[in-house]
Amino acid sequence: MRYWVYALCLSLCLCLAAEAPSGEWILNKVDENNYADTRIAVSEMVIHLTRNTRTVRAKSWVEGADKSFTEFLYPPRDAGTKMLKLGNELWVYTPSTDRTIKISGHMLRQSVMGSDLSYEDMMEDHKLIDQYYASVAGEDTVLGRKCWVVELTAKSTDVSYHSRKTWVDKERYVPLRENRYAKSGKLLKTTEVKSVSQHQGRWVADRVSFKDALKAGEGTEFVLDSIRFDVRIPDIIFSKASLRR
Repeated sequence: MRYWVYALCLSLCLCLAAEAPSGEWILNKVDENNYADTRIAVSEMVIHLTRNTRTVRAKSWVEGADKSFTEFLYPPRDAGTKMLKLGNELWVYTPSTDRTIKISGHMLRQSVMGSDLSYEDMMEDHKLIDQYYASVAGEDTVLGRKCWVVELTAKSTDVSYHSRKTWVDKERYVPLRENRYAKSGKLLKTTEVKSVSQHQGRWVADRVSFKDALKAGEGTEFVLDSIRFDVRIPDIIFSKASLRR
């Protein structure tokens, strides 16, 4: 009799453990799905301003967490604008002025092309597990998908957002909703995934709504047109010479 009681208790404990993984484990799964040695993507930002809407199209090359290069393709007035990230440094080339400017300090918090994304947001390629402590706060449903609700707290002061609350799909490990906060607890940004698709065995959010809580307007919609992972990217792409090519 005692054996069966013990076996039942052990079974219940194992079930509970299986249903409640640690926040760290969930973050590792998210990073495993998101992170690639290299990727090339073509995307659009549909920027809903107070009085009108504009669409910006771009192509990006990314290597690891420290190298990225973006060229804006559309509209004509922005075509040829380029951004280069090397480590924690960012440069922007504007063809209309034929100037390259280094973006640093408070300028990193400025809007990119009038969107709800900042330069800091555009530079964010690091693994979450390297930047945040995580704890599971509960469960919820987003887009009809069962999610873990995970609370993140920054491990250092040089992270863009002090804390986050993110809803992670239990099966695909894609964050489907997120609130990003300042150290004071003030809400700064929200993201809401509209659709997810699979590319090379990875689940990718291909339509996401971003909203700057401190800015007027209806937000910015990010639309992924195409993406390729683990492809060879020439070293010249991640050089200042590429800004004027």
